[in-house]
Order: sequence, then structure tokens, then C-alpha cells
Amino acid sequence: MSEKYLFENETYKIIGAAMEVHRQLGCGFTEKVYQDALEKEFLLQGIPNKREVHLHVTYKGEALNSDFIPDFVCYDCIIVELKAVQELDNLHRAQAINYTRVAGLGLALLINFGALSLEHERLYNKDFAKKASTTS
Repeated sequence: MSEKYLFENETYKIIGAAMEVHRQLGCGFTEKVYQDALEKEFLLQGIPNKREVHLHVTYKGEALNSDFIPDFVCYDCIIVELKAVQELDNLHRAQAINYTRVAGLGLALLINFGALSLEHERLYNKDFAKKASTTS
């Protein structure tokens, strides 16, 4: 059964790059090591990305001093958040979804290098989907 995903081709390429990093390094390194390696792999594969973009948080229309810093924004439309943990939890998912909300983007890829096999999840910003459906 084939299911369509938001930014399907782009996410396929990002996940492929992450799989290559996991194949080369395995599990057991810190998140920063995987971030450095994935940045190099994105470059090798020609995947457009920005690392550690500062996303400014607003509250009731006012900018806060705090900001969010996702690991990558790829293709100017996908948040890529890396973890190196034994298993992903709802806090990791909430963080990635909040990044999409603050950035005004529709999709986050949560990628975990800490397991024996690479784990990844597509997380959607429901607010983005609602806004997109009302403007079409």
C-alpha cells in the first residue's frame, strides 16, 4: 500500500542520508557527532540544509528572549531533529512539533541514532495543515 507523505521525495533523501551516517558510525556516539556527520553527508548528497537556525518564539504576539534551535532545516521546509537515545519519547516528539509551529513549517523528521537500527518519525504540524487547506 503506497501512502503519500508531505515532502515525500525530500524526506526520502534526508532519511537516506541519515541511514548512511548510521551505517558508517553505528550507535553509541553523542548527538553532536551525528549532527557533524549528517551535515557532511547532506553536503555530499546535495541536500540543502541550514544547521542550528535560531527560531524566535512569540507569546501573545510578543517576541520572547528565548528561542528554539533545531538541528537542521532542510529544503527550507523540513525541520530535522536528531537524538542519540535508547528510545524516543513524547517529549522528543513534542519538541520537534513545537519547532514546526515556531518556524511555520508543516513537517519535522525526528531521527534517532541511539538505537541499533536507525529510527525516524514524520511529525506533522496540524496548524500548518489547517492553514494550508483554508488557503487552497
